[in-house]
Amino acid sequence: MEKKTVLTGIRPTGNLHLGHYFGACSNWLKMQDEYDFYLEIADVQALTDNFDNPDKVRINVFEITKDILSVGIDPNKVNLFIQSKIPEIAELTVFYSNLVTMARLYRNPTVKTEISQKKALFGNSGESVTYGFVGYPVSQAADITAFRGQLIPTGDDQKPLVEQCREIVRKFNSIYGETLKEPEILLSNFPRIKGLDGNDKMGKSLGNAIYLKDDEKTINDKVMKAITDPSKIKKDDPANPDICMVYYYHKLFNKDKLETVCSECKRGSRGCVACKKELIQKINEHLKPIREKRKYYDEHPEIVDSILQEGTANAQKVAKEVIKEVKQKMKIDYFS
Repeated sequence: MEKKTVLTGIRPTGNLHLGHYFGACSNWLKMQDEYDFYLEIADVQALTDNFDNPDKVRINVFEITKDILSVGIDPNKVNLFIQSKIPEIAELTVFYSNLVTMARLYRNPTVKTEISQKKALFGNSGESVTYGFVGYPVSQAADITAFRGQLIPTGDDQKPLVEQCREIVRKFNSIYGETLKEPEILLSNFPRIKGLDGNDKMGKSLGNAIYLKDDEKTINDKVMKAITDPSKIKKDDPANPDICMVYYYHKLFNKDKLETVCSECKRGSRGCVACKKELIQKINEHLKPIREKRKYYDEHPEIVDSILQEGTANAQKVAKEVIKEVKQKMKIDYFS
């Protein structure tokens, strides 16, 4: 039976952290064996709110690729490609932009939320928001349809973007005839991973993330500062593990001893320092093979280049077929 096509992407704005690892990468590892998988390094979308820092985006295209390969993504199974190297995506974005109103884009819940979170860039009321940022759902629709994406893995917060793609597809087909397929959402079952400070979001700007490339000392320093139960003053005081971020991470990395960690914490026989040191050991054991693999790619950048070039070339072949069909339906294939 022919495999269905999955399209997903990640913005190259920083290295992968544990939130990415548990929330996305672990899912990708399963999907690479089950689907025809396209994984986009979305540098054009990264520029929508990093347009004043292109060096950051360029560097992170390669940084994030090394992270992706280090967790076990197999370039023989996954088409790993760079968005800006597929000009057909830009063409589709222009065509689709005629099919959606600005009012509809502004109503997109994901767009509204992200504009409100970027006041320093776009103003307190979004008065300085750019055309490119408001229009990124259109670009995302182009990403999906350029590779005939059938299944789009996403969380609840990103569902409005996929729904907007479906609207654009329906509009295109109603005008030009049945050409494009509406993608389906493949909901992720993985919750958002909290930061070391207890924040529901882990991220570079919040300073609460553990990155896959962090060395042992860095992880030690970060975990030792993690938030614990503030009511536990002395080593032998009983505490509530449910409000302790160290226990939260034990649930991810130390499942075999979770019951012991919980009970010792509650009865006051486990000190916070010892608990943190045990967690540090477990995290480092888990990340050691990832760090070793990443070191290999750090030392062999030519292999990373080759993987991206090959994956991009494979993606280009499909995108060229799609844009040819689209232009034929739109009757702008003038010299073909």
